[in-house]
Amino acid sequence: MKPLPNTQPNARKFPLVAYHYHASMLNASSAPCLQTSKSLRDITRDYFDAEADREFISEAAVFTALIVMAIMPIVTGISAVLQLLSILPLF
Repeated sequence: MKPLPNTQPNARKFPLVAYHYHASMLNASSAPCLQTSKSLRDITRDYFDAEADREFISEAAVFTALIVMAIMPIVTGISAVLQLLSILPLF
């Protein structure tokens, strides 16, 4: 395959790209760990002991508001369908 001729003789060429570039590796840290990691059960228990009780009331209120807002259009739609069926003549 023949390369395309250069249409502009003074055109700037693309910069060379190092395709075999490797990022440097991070060296191991010499700092000691402050606390060992807990199991998932311990983390969950700590969360529910400390924070879940404080947020439960507000989250329950938001959930209830969302459910009411979702049910209202459904009830209105069912009411409209029942009204339409009562008006239509059935054979």
